[in-house]
Amino acid sequence: MINTARHYKLNLRAFDQVLNATTSATSGNNLAPEIKEFYSMELIRLVEGKIVHDQFGQKRNIPQGSGKTIEFRQFKQLAKITTALVEGVTPEGQKLDTSKLTAEVKQFGGYVILTDLLDLTAIDNVKTEATRLIGSQAGRTLDTVTREILNGGTNVQYHEGERANRAALTATDYLTVKSIQAAVRTLKRQNAEKIEGSYVGIIHPDVAFDLMNDPNWVEWQKYTTPDKMYEGEIGRIGGVRFVETTEAKIFEKAGADSMDVYSTLILGANAYGVTALDGGGLEMFVKQKGSAGTADPLDQRSTIGWKATKTAERLVEDYMVRIETACSYTG
Repeated sequence: MINTARHYKLNLRAFDQVLNATTSATSGNNLAPEIKEFYSMELIRLVEGKIVHDQFGQKRNIPQGSGKTIEFRQFKQLAKITTALVEGVTPEGQKLDTSKLTAEVKQFGGYVILTDLLDLTAIDNVKTEATRLIGSQAGRTLDTVTREILNGGTNVQYHEGERANRAALTATDYLTVKSIQAAVRTLKRQNAEKIEGSYVGIIHPDVAFDLMNDPNWVEWQKYTTPDKMYEGEIGRIGGVRFVETTEAKIFEKAGADSMDVYSTLILGANAYGVTALDGGGLEMFVKQKGSAGTADPLDQRSTIGWKATKTAERLVEDYMVRIETACSYTG
């Protein structure tokens, strides 16, 4: 009899497959960082689009382990030499003089808590929306830190320079080309250098509306390209390139008859500085449900948050002018 039976070797290892999952968080198979990478990149993108006030300042970060205070130093200009040299006589040399300003970084941050039931039942992608909102909050917060410091400057012009103070501004004291030219004159008289060939203005959309009606207004695409334009740039006039933001400072009910007063900042180079701690800049935190251990025994909560250290400092008051005006918008 012929034995036709065949023998097959069963490879049991074929069923021993490595499963790469969102829960893989062990040594050699750690995918946990991938879970938050999308949110982290999205938050940074959202934040960068909000920080308008930072982009024209000197960037000076504090190295780790060097404290919380940064020192900005500036050499004072040497006086003119008005006395002619005497033949054969060596003149007296000049003395160097410096001044310094210090600023202390502070920490800011926020977060939202999401429940497991919200994840299961919500119609919208809650984590994506939470990231968008957190990113907006971070950007507006960090931008406001710089904005408030800049708007505390002492070089102020009310309308075209004819008003005595903020309370004297009237409802028709709009920002005009003459206002801008007066501010530019001030910067030129103080020898403020331009930023890439122009002074820069930070303006609110309500005020920009009045200015853009002037026939001399030039839209940004007529003099620059997208890769060279500033964040939020809308156009130029009177030797100033303007950046528009809804975060521009408004002094609420501070003018005549309790009207709002708008700040438009006209900036020269090196007018201010911004700083942060190296390694302590913007950070994104995504805590998955269950990551809190016994503090979340039923895996009910997850969080999305951000944290950053930040400060700014006005370096040369003469290199910036704050124009305060009304605007035509009354809503």
